[in-house]
Amino acid sequence: MTRRAAGRAGGRQVLLGALVTVVGGMLGVPAASAAPGDAGRATGSSADRPLELTLDRLEPRTVTPGAAVEVTATLRNDSTETYEDLEVRLQRGEVLTSRSRLAADLARPGDHTAATTPFLEVSSDELEPGEEVTFTYPSTADGLQLTADGVYPFLVNVNGTRADGVTERVAELSTHLVVQPAEPATRTGVAWLWPITDRPHRDATGAFTDDALAAQVAEGGRLDRVLETVEQLPRTTAPTPAETEPVVPVTLAVDPALLEELSAMAAGPYLVDGEEGTGTADAAALLERLRRLAADHDVVALPYADADADALVAAGRPDALLRTLPGEGTARQPGTADGALVPAPAAGPSGETGAGAAIVEEVLGVEPRTDLAWPAGGTVDEATLATLVDGGVGTVVLAEDGLTGGSRAVGDDGDPAVARGDLTTDGGPVTTLVADGELAEAVEAATLQPGAGRLVEQRHLAELAALHAQQADGVGSTVLVAPPRWVDPDPGTVAAMMTDTYTQPWLVPFSVAAAADGPAADVGELTGTDPDVRLPAATMAGIVETSRVRDDFAAAVVGDADAALAGYDAAIARAASAQWRGQPAASQAAVTDLRDTVARLREQVTLVTPADGTYTLASSDAPLVLTVRNDLPFAVEVRLDLQARSNVQLTTEDIGVQTLGPESLTQIEVPADVQQSGGFTVTARLTTPTEVPLGEPVQLQVRSTAYGPVTLAITLGAAALLALLFLRRAVRFVLRRRRGEPAPTADEAVGLPPTRSPV
Repeated sequence: MTRRAAGRAGGRQVLLGALVTVVGGMLGVPAASAAPGDAGRATGSSADRPLELTLDRLEPRTVTPGAAVEVTATLRNDSTETYEDLEVRLQRGEVLTSRSRLAADLARPGDHTAATTPFLEVSSDELEPGEEVTFTYPSTADGLQLTADGVYPFLVNVNGTRADGVTERVAELSTHLVVQPAEPATRTGVAWLWPITDRPHRDATGAFTDDALAAQVAEGGRLDRVLETVEQLPRTTAPTPAETEPVVPVTLAVDPALLEELSAMAAGPYLVDGEEGTGTADAAALLERLRRLAADHDVVALPYADADADALVAAGRPDALLRTLPGEGTARQPGTADGALVPAPAAGPSGETGAGAAIVEEVLGVEPRTDLAWPAGGTVDEATLATLVDGGVGTVVLAEDGLTGGSRAVGDDGDPAVARGDLTTDGGPVTTLVADGELAEAVEAATLQPGAGRLVEQRHLAELAALHAQQADGVGSTVLVAPPRWVDPDPGTVAAMMTDTYTQPWLVPFSVAAAADGPAADVGELTGTDPDVRLPAATMAGIVETSRVRDDFAAAVVGDADAALAGYDAAIARAASAQWRGQPAASQAAVTDLRDTVARLREQVTLVTPADGTYTLASSDAPLVLTVRNDLPFAVEVRLDLQARSNVQLTTEDIGVQTLGPESLTQIEVPADVQQSGGFTVTARLTTPTEVPLGEPVQLQVRSTAYGPVTLAITLGAAALLALLFLRRAVRFVLRRRRGEPAPTADEAVGLPPTRSPV
């Protein structure tokens, strides 16, 4: 099993543990004592060595024939015994001329006895417990017998005598010396891709959930040191004599969501749980520094919130991924005074610039590259890569473990390293850049062992030198260094690593763009992403649900729905951020908040219940007049559905799709035909044109004064009967007159009501 395969088998925790072990090995600390919790202590002591040895200086970084070699270190007595007769010598092992041999030596260091120098006295005084002494050991390349190019295991060995007269090795420190000619025939090219990212700090509405970003951008914070690393690079004269430029080109990979958060903080004041945030001044200063760096270096825009591309595609939401891409996506957070989410007005097509690219241009003043994708973790599934290609991606950066032939690209097979490869997808060819895992780990070790900066830098040089030794005649190697997203650098150490590619004659700095234009290696096929690494299915189920709600509502938007719903796309991207990988509780909390927020979107378009709860229809064909409220800042289309009980004789016409203006109250007349009088209940519902419910159903009490068929028949019948009675009396009266009969007397009128009340 190769060292890369072994790393894959163990996962992230094993990788970090191995990294600490490697650095501890360079420091002389055995694996058992180099636990992650002790990583902050960068020393050269060992559990079986009573004294602590720390490297202060090792020069030169590259040894050439006849060169002087000088080591300066500090020896501290952390034991309870006193030591005297302290003396030191330098030792080296056999030359290493390949990465595989270097890896084997790091895993199991040799005896460092191929060449030794004489012992020199460290101090003539005794070293009491708690005391320390600094010494310098000068030597030469000839004294160490450094005669061939390559990498040499190197040991600083300190002996001393205890009070009981026993002499022993009391401290040691191991690293590697790099030997190269002063004028090499070929040079190894090194490109740097530098992440400027952080986890989301906003909820689904856009309000800040915490003020942790303030600590990140403050002096000494992680993001402050991320920028300081690049700022420390030396500068040289630019093509224009009046200007200068960095000696090492670094490609900055920036998350647009982070830029939005920093901009909101810098604009100030911003609220966190109702209280004013503390990072306004520091965020403004950091953004100004980032603008200066962006003017000097290439900038790549990452997907909004660094969304977990594989998780979204695996969950069946490639459209949600496309909306996060900087070149063609729509996700961005509308700016508001209080940070609350407000949908943007639909203003028609957004043009050729995606939302992510637009954010970078607005905040940093530069046009970023949008056709390069760098999936989190350095692996990607085939379906995800096809989606990225559909979104305009033409170059993808992967870890060596993300490709079946990735180890060949980084020189693990003994051949020259070639950072570029080519892949074929259904959407066309894709240029692949393979990031070197060992070099990335060396950068990460500058965080894990911040006090071991010089040793970590030497490890970095040793890896590059081993690669350089594998070069074919006239063909130089090319490598890409892409540290993890959460890189937490010691600026001085990592800046020195970057600068080495300029100052060392056998190295040459070049850009990521240049690496993509270089020769290609056979990198095999995609290995895909481990499902256990990406966001879990349970978390993605909530994101899928809210994405469907978003899509359903988009059908109701008049104009550019993507522009109108950009804030909701941003909220979905933040919940799906790859930065939540390995944090199930935080991830689930973000999704729950997202689901609740997006559900409220449909509540902003609803029917208004009449003040007294009753509608009155004055005639059988009187229209039913309803009021609809649209609280959104853009127009929407809706359908109205009315349902009465089956025994109610009410019919209404389908009035089709109705348009509601932004932030408006609209009256809608529904033609109705009522065939009965009295009161009855009608249920009114609003839906999108695709019949997705909006708001809550409203129960309407409708009262009709119109005559129905039965009532009308009874009324007409009564009128006809009354008319017949009057006709009968009239006929009888006429007949009496003709016959000359007298009018009825009072006696005959018995039974008629009196004309006045009796007294």
